[in-house]
Amino acid sequence: MTLDPQPLTPALAAAEEAGWTTVRLDLDGVRSKTGLMRRCGDALRVPEYFGGNWDALADALRDLSWLPDADPPGRLLVVTSWRAFAAVRPDDWDTLREVLEEAVDFWREGDGPGLTVLVAEPPRREPTAGR
Repeated sequence: MTLDPQPLTPALAAAEEAGWTTVRLDLDGVRSKTGLMRRCGDALRVPEYFGGNWDALADALRDLSWLPDADPPGRLLVVTSWRAFAAVRPDDWDTLREVLEEAVDFWREGDGPGLTVLVAEPPRREPTAGR
């Protein structure tokens, strides 16, 4: 799902107001799988033993116990600035989307707080006329 920045801001505010844990995964400048894993680890604030591979990311998204609020009513993960990464690493982008979808399904089937993932991108800048 792609959102404009205007709906994204209220979505984040509503989630935070409802007591949800919110995490922003900004992929601006990420051009490799290693960079992606590093950015995911930083955004999710995973423990130091995070393996930096797809299995480790999937495991991290199924645990989430180290996030600041141990038992929030919900969790929102917002992925931003992803288009350039998807263009440079389409296979890794597809795998990331699968891992995120599986994590959402995992939390949907559980008894605890859920996980919602929003994939957002700022609008493209239009060229200025006359320049």
